[in-house]
Amino acid sequence: MIGSHADWRSDLEASRDLTDQEKQNHVFLLAWYEHWRLGQGLEPVRASAVRFWNEQVITKPRKDWQLERWAVAMRWHRRWLELCAQNGREPRSLGERLHRAVMLAGAWRGFALRTRQTYAGWMARYGEWVAGAEEAMDTERGGAWLAELVDKGKVSFATQKQALNALAFFFRDVCRKEEVLFDVRLRRTERRTPVVMSAKEVVALLDKLELRHRLMAEMQYGGRAAAQELVSLRVQDVDRARGQVVVRGGKGDKDRVTVTLPKRVKESLDAIWGDLRAVHGKDRAEGVPGVALPTALARKMSKAGERWEWFWIFPADHLSRDPETGIERRHHMHAKVYGEAITRAARKAGVEKRVTSHVLRHCFATHLLEGGTDIRTLQELLGHADVKTTEI
Repeated sequence: MIGSHADWRSDLEASRDLTDQEKQNHVFLLAWYEHWRLGQGLEPVRASAVRFWNEQVITKPRKDWQLERWAVAMRWHRRWLELCAQNGREPRSLGERLHRAVMLAGAWRGFALRTRQTYAGWMARYGEWVAGAEEAMDTERGGAWLAELVDKGKVSFATQKQALNALAFFFRDVCRKEEVLFDVRLRRTERRTPVVMSAKEVVALLDKLELRHRLMAEMQYGGRAAAQELVSLRVQDVDRARGQVVVRGGKGDKDRVTVTLPKRVKESLDAIWGDLRAVHGKDRAEGVPGVALPTALARKMSKAGERWEWFWIFPADHLSRDPETGIERRHHMHAKVYGEAITRAARKAGVEKRVTSHVLRHCFATHLLEGGTDIRTLQELLGHADVKTTEI
């Protein structure tokens, strides 16, 4: 290990006590552990390794030889951490340290979790690109990284702007630089035509979905919500009598009311209400902590998450650890789970297009436009700040 930063991969490769096969085995397990640890926002310490072993390794049937091989790898990593501590070496990569710094700064600024994760993800990539911490705080090197992303990355204009915003946030709010300028010109890219299904294809897709996912798809199509907005709906957001849903904190951090939902969707909502009540009652009886609340409300009303009106419309079927607080509670269904269900249903329905959950928003907009709805009304319904976005 040279310098103040240690890298487990380099040290593993340089080890003279292991065979090439043992090194390969260690890399497999430790890369798995590192990926899981970073996703959970945990430090590289013994406690996180124990939790990884209990939650990821032994939760599924494994062969004895696998467990023994992986246990040897974890013991090597634990010894490596001890050596890092003894020699004053930093076991976390620069990318990980930048990721953590941006997450903390974003939380202090009150940014939404997804925004913080996006910015932190870009800074993790930047941290792996620069040679060291001192170089990472040089705005000229930041500009060079951004220029390389624009010139060689071939990413979209929107992605370029996202990386620029993340980099500017890092220098302003983490490095505390008053003036941040990058001598980089972003490159505009051609807009891609969104994928749109016909009404017949939408019906075919819906028929291949199980009840809960079908209700979500119908609400997304009829209520023009984005997937993340949909999965995070709460009981109080749904007015079953009027057939309307309030999407809170949507685009531009604005609330908006959906169009009136069809009778079929209202009936489906009525059908799941009893099951939701049962899940909520079970959690209360078992003393499960209440659902997560927006940060400000969580401080003001610490017990509000236990109340019925704050419960999720689409709760997950199991408890999981809150990445923000470490509390084990019931979260809403993950948007990725819903998105994968949509993609599978499209394949089963024989839809020969690249279908994601967001395509349902495109379909809603296009079908309304074809039916005579004017573009300004459509802009308001979709929650777009700029009509140009709607025009696409």
